[in-house]
Amino acid sequence: MSDADAHEDGDDNASQGGDARARREGDAVVVRDVEKRYRRTDEVTVEALSSVSLSLAGGSYTAVMGPSGSGKSTLLNLVGGLDTPTAGSVAVDSTELSSLSEPERARVRGEEVGFVFQTFNLMPRLTAAENVAFPLVFRGVDRAERLDRARELLADVGLADRTDHRPNELSGGQRQRVAIARALAGDPTLVLADEPTGNVDTGTGDRVMSVLRRVNDAGNTILLVTHERHIAERADRIVHLRDGEIRDVEPVEGTGSGSGSGEATTGDR
Repeated sequence: MSDADAHEDGDDNASQGGDARARREGDAVVVRDVEKRYRRTDEVTVEALSSVSLSLAGGSYTAVMGPSGSGKSTLLNLVGGLDTPTAGSVAVDSTELSSLSEPERARVRGEEVGFVFQTFNLMPRLTAAENVAFPLVFRGVDRAERLDRARELLADVGLADRTDHRPNELSGGQRQRVAIARALAGDPTLVLADEPTGNVDTGTGDRVMSVLRRVNDAGNTILLVTHERHIAERADRIVHLRDGEIRDVEPVEGTGSGSGSGEATTGDR
């Protein structure tokens, strides 16, 4: 199935609902002096992150780059509340995650964070609309309203004519855009994207990144992990991670990165 239909490159707005401008006030994420260590054996401990500090202003767009094992996915998991730091703190929309119980972190994930995974993670027996609507089940939204919201979001990402298709009837790029729409179903403060173009070809990846840019233009804060330079350059700034440490924070020219992108601390390195 082709992913190059003309409407898929159209001028859809990816409007996300809610007051997008309000989310630009203050920091959406604050990571302060975070360390993360994993114990492999009684004698061996791996340090995934070391003294990492990073803030994401509301409405900013940040990419994190680094080689395999640099700590990119660990940082994303901590910000998303999927893991907790060994030391330091992570706050999302002024809520300190490490002080919460797992059910409370799950609530924050469901209400404040939208995840976009490299492997799509769509449920194969559900249609595109049902996949997008699924996160709203846990918020008590009735079925008709859930599906209306899902169809609206699928139209925003250029998939209005694919709402009743199951994942195996969609191309890789279409499945990734369904995943983006699903991430936006709850109108999150923060969108986390883990290698969102890793399983699609270059042309399709460009379309996926265009959707993410429109999502950011609508007011959502984005934190994207990638190992590809040309993908990272779609953001407003690039945070370079190596060996669990922030080595550099690079503004991206021509993206308006000078306003409201937050701060990062590299330390005395």
